[in-house]
Amino acid sequence: MKKWVIAAVALTAMSSASFAAGDAAKGEAVFKKCMACHQNADATNKVGPTLKGVVGRAAASVADYNYSDGMKEYAATGAKWDEAALDAYLKDPKAVVAKTKMAFAGVKDDADRADLIAFLAAHP
Repeated sequence: MKKWVIAAVALTAMSSASFAAGDAAKGEAVFKKCMACHQNADATNKVGPTLKGVVGRAAASVADYNYSDGMKEYAATGAKWDEAALDAYLKDPKAVVAKTKMAFAGVKDDADRADLIAFLAAHP
């Protein structure tokens, strides 16, 4: 049990360091891939929900957005969009929420995801 706890703490520390290393300026360029369906300037929803303030927000919590049943089920677990959850979802959305209606295949490059998360975190 102690080994598991130590491993979990170490993994969390390593994950946090990689997100902290993200470059928000570079993330703005990565965000252009998302702009067809999302925006982050205000609370306006497009095809997808607004991403303004997404870091730290509860999953499926944007008012007036019609989430998929899969995303609602994910949210019912108490999921929050912290950096680790965003990293996993942005890497492979359907692996995290199998029935998501988001058609985007994901951001496969680790540095691009870290940069994108840094950019989103800079827009509370």
